[in-house]
Amino acid sequence: MKGYFWGVGRRKSAVARVRLKEGSGKIEINKREYTDYFRRERDRVEILKPLKDTKTLEKFDVFASVKGGGISGQAGAVALGIARSLLQADASLEDTLRKKGHLTRDSRIKERKKYGKKGARASFQYSKR
Repeated sequence: MKGYFWGVGRRKSAVARVRLKEGSGKIEINKREYTDYFRRERDRVEILKPLKDTKTLEKFDVFASVKGGGISGQAGAVALGIARSLLQADASLEDTLRKKGHLTRDSRIKERKKYGKKGARASFQYSKR
C-alpha cells in the first residue's frame, strides 16, 4: 500500500474530498487540525466513527478539503469521504463499514421554497370567515 487513497463524501450541500495516507493518525481539514475546524464535540465524534469502527485510527493520516454547507453537513461529508477512502485502502473493511452505515450517503437535502407560499411547506393560515 503506497500513496494516497481518495474518497469523496457529500452531505446536504457540503462536499468533502478526502485523502488517506498511511501514518500516525493525524487528521487535517482545510489545512487545519480537525479539533480547530470542528468546534462541537458531536462533529468530531462523527468524523472519527469510521476510523474507530474499523480500528484504523492510528494507522492512517487524513487530509480533507471541504466546501459548502454548514458545519454539521461538512462533518457528515468528511465521515463519508473517510469511509470511502478506507474502502479503497482495504477492501476487507467493507462489511464493517456497511453494517455500521458509514457507506450510505444521507440523501436528505433542503426542500425548495414553492412559489405563492411562505416556505417549502408552510402555507398561509386558513380563514373560514
